[in-house]
Amino acid sequence: MSIRPSELNPYFSDVTSLSGVGPRVKESLGRAMGTRVKDLLLTPPSSLIDRSNRPKISEARQGEICTFKIIVGRHTPSSNRARPYKIKAYDETGEMLLTFFQARADYLNRILPEGSTRIISGKVEVFNAELQMTHPDYVVTPENSDDLPLYETQYPLTAGLSQKVARKAVLNALKTAHDLPEWLDTQMLVAQEWPSFTTALLHLHAPTHPFDIIANAPSRQRLAYDELLAKQLAMALVRENTRRDQGRSYESKGQYVQDVLNGAPFKPTGAQSRAFAEIAEDMRSPFRMARLLQGDVGAGKTFVAALTCAHVCESGAQVALMAPTEILARQHADTLKVLLEPAGLTVEAITGRDKGKPRAALQSGLEDGYIDVVVGTHALFQDSVNFHNLGLVIIDEQHRFGVHDRLKLTQKGNKPDLLVMTATPIPRTLALTAYGDLDVSKLDEKPAGRQEIQTRILPLARLDNVIDGIGRAIEAGNQVYWVCPLVEDSELVDLTSVEDRHRQLTAVFGEGVGLIHGRLPAQEKEAISKAFKAGAYKILVATTVIEVGVDAPDATVIVIEHAERFGLAQLHQLRGRVGRSDKASTCLLLYKGPLSVNGKARLEIMRSSQDGFLIAEKDWELRGSGDLLGAQQSGLPSYKLADLDKHKALLETAVQDARLLAQTDPALETPRGKAARILLYLFEQDFGIELMKAG
Repeated sequence: MSIRPSELNPYFSDVTSLSGVGPRVKESLGRAMGTRVKDLLLTPPSSLIDRSNRPKISEARQGEICTFKIIVGRHTPSSNRARPYKIKAYDETGEMLLTFFQARADYLNRILPEGSTRIISGKVEVFNAELQMTHPDYVVTPENSDDLPLYETQYPLTAGLSQKVARKAVLNALKTAHDLPEWLDTQMLVAQEWPSFTTALLHLHAPTHPFDIIANAPSRQRLAYDELLAKQLAMALVRENTRRDQGRSYESKGQYVQDVLNGAPFKPTGAQSRAFAEIAEDMRSPFRMARLLQGDVGAGKTFVAALTCAHVCESGAQVALMAPTEILARQHADTLKVLLEPAGLTVEAITGRDKGKPRAALQSGLEDGYIDVVVGTHALFQDSVNFHNLGLVIIDEQHRFGVHDRLKLTQKGNKPDLLVMTATPIPRTLALTAYGDLDVSKLDEKPAGRQEIQTRILPLARLDNVIDGIGRAIEAGNQVYWVCPLVEDSELVDLTSVEDRHRQLTAVFGEGVGLIHGRLPAQEKEAISKAFKAGAYKILVATTVIEVGVDAPDATVIVIEHAERFGLAQLHQLRGRVGRSDKASTCLLLYKGPLSVNGKARLEIMRSSQDGFLIAEKDWELRGSGDLLGAQQSGLPSYKLADLDKHKALLETAVQDARLLAQTDPALETPRGKAARILLYLFEQDFGIELMKAG
């Protein structure tokens, strides 16, 4: 374990070291921002109260936050605690009323003695035609006017934490922040007119103008760049380490690959051939491969994976393919068995379901080298699973695993190569933030013979027509997917649940209607998927559980209810469940009106384009990174200071900057490199340093 630089000790100290922060406040701060000084400093204000408006009383307007210099007039206490205590206040232009509920007279006489001059700040209201301010936010003497901030930053709160306490803690944290060695390139600092790190923190938390806290203010840009650079530098070090890491060269005559090609029922597309050529070149080199294969829906990434398996296995090594769910793992195993059979390779699946003797047999088969290709969930990488000679790790649907997981997975075996696959086309910005450590191959062609999927947009009011159309499709011998957003009916949300729709469609079409959703046990989901593929059901009513995994070539129609509730990338993924044969296919997007302008534009993109990469970029533009970086994308990094929608250009620069630094100074030994180490520790990306040391 490497030791954190001592310069950072004040930043990593506990918040209880700050004045006014005890165990109870620490607990609240922990829920809202964090329990270390740096957590407070690296949490930007969520908004700002502007107290710079200083009118005379006669100029004040209702609803505004105003700061007045007033003379305190007569106090009118109330004998009834339910009624307010009132104090007259005036200046040379007029008068107003200060009102306090359940306030103590001695306290008010002390802070607002009659005849004194005070500066007060708060929201102005009109009540019974009289100007008034209820419970002013600030009451200070003219001598202490500096205690009243012109611009008051607001922070995320939680139960038991007030703005006053949160802000005081942040300002006290700011007092402990001291200068650190400059990790940014000097020319860049000058060109961008950015302040130093600590000055940027000061502008962020103690702004002198509302502009200081917005996304494109120089101080906020500087801090956002620091955060982006830290994450990109860690990934660039991983990338360099992988590239320099002496791996194994997988040379083969290509006989197994040729056997797979000869046995396949189709010719590979140009994109598949290109992608495999890039992968094979990586694998022949003496360095470790770390590559992302991203394919559009139905572009045939599993076939590229099969060719890669054949190449590795001919060199005498084994392959482990990891999928996010049991159903997908077993499906991959079935597909690869068929594709790799001509090369005489053994493919098996290992999931959590395998117990006892069958599990032991699979594990000894792996250890002894009888199994060439093993497919499973993350259970594959438990300590009890050992390989005879693991040469390649393939991870499917990589967005569920982050860079830490990738590093962990490749620690099995003797420095195996890594191929990551996703069927979700990723916007460039997202690819850089999540996969900066990987080289990228794209599958952007559909296999020959696949027809365009006709996409139509219909209001839910036309449901009866849709059901009639489904009947005609079934009579013609086709199968149908019907996707709903919820599992059960909810009184709170007016969306059709799968169970309700399943009942309705069963009433119309009889027993040939299946039901699948995420709450079913894995074995039941697998049995239903297989039954649908075999034609036992004509209609499969489902949640988005079918987004990856369920594969039925005879399904030619997909109906997606409440399409306006889904992201474009997800709609495109769901639409890709049909159109997997040479039959004409249709996707019906049902929406509940009225649609917003944005909602209409999004569905229109789906109707007009089948290009997943274009759709992903449009989705990014319309929805922003917040939605795309939601819970589903759990492997993706989260940012506090950087906003990927607003700081996209900074990200591009950070990627280039980080890669150049990692290439020219891989041990981070130059003065800038040593400062960059501090940056990595500050943003807790020091796994980059750990890896560098280990390498």
